[in-house]
Amino acid sequence: MDNARLTRVATYAAVAVALTLIVVKFVGWWLTDSVSILASLLDSMLDVLASIMILIAVRYAQVPADHEHRFGHGKAEPLAALAQSIFIAGSAFYLFIYATERLFNPRPVEQITLGVAIMVFSLVLTLILVGFQRYVVRRTQSTAIKSDSLHYISDIAANGVVIVGLLLMVWGFDWVDPALGMVIALVIAWSAYKLARESANQLLDIELPDAMREQVGDIIRSHRGVEGFNDLRTYRSGPNIFIQFDLELDDRMPLVKAHLIAEEVTERIKQAIPQADVIVHQEPVSLRLDPQHHQWGQD
Repeated sequence: MDNARLTRVATYAAVAVALTLIVVKFVGWWLTDSVSILASLLDSMLDVLASIMILIAVRYAQVPADHEHRFGHGKAEPLAALAQSIFIAGSAFYLFIYATERLFNPRPVEQITLGVAIMVFSLVLTLILVGFQRYVVRRTQSTAIKSDSLHYISDIAANGVVIVGLLLMVWGFDWVDPALGMVIALVIAWSAYKLARESANQLLDIELPDAMREQVGDIIRSHRGVEGFNDLRTYRSGPNIFIQFDLELDDRMPLVKAHLIAEEVTERIKQAIPQADVIVHQEPVSLRLDPQHHQWGQD
């Protein structure tokens, strides 16, 4: 299965799981009146909204470049992820206020055993989804799927905490339920912050990680006809990676040979990083001593 199709399958799986969890948790909250289960239900409702947004963004980000979007539509992914973080933060605020009110005005939780069973089911289903999402992220490096996965990872922790809290309430610790709701709200808010930060970095064209930049540099230097490189600039736009640099070649090299070397270097980079879009500028190696030609990422 190719990366584009695998990414789409991951979005469908996330929506299906979130819808299933909404139904199950709603029944659990209705029968138990537990704040912590309500917190988890609210989180799952946001998951559906967020996952649908991600599904749409992923499909749009995979649309090929056109006349008006020459660099493709990849920024749809981090843009959707940033919007997702705003919804998540809003839900965390609402949940914290609601849980605080219940902490000072407690009500008993009913049918705790049923509540535990529902949360265990939710935990197992979420674990399966996150495992699949992490596999997809390793294959595709999709920002959108990664952001969705981060949210579901926080759900795993929240579900586990709710289960422990419900078990503690069997021994009369009624204050645990609203307190856990407050804790979950803080966890959700932290997830929203991390998601917003990563999305903003992509929208602001932050450089790729040092390890990937070093990989690109090693590939460039490995070609026998290359004297060096400078001005290496990189950024990610959704599923696409853009790499630009100046390729230093012998001053007396024929233009045809210089072009051939540039094409060979470009092809090697694309083989190592399949989603890369490489832009190469060829320049005489004698310009190496010119400070205007040596900026970020020089050899």
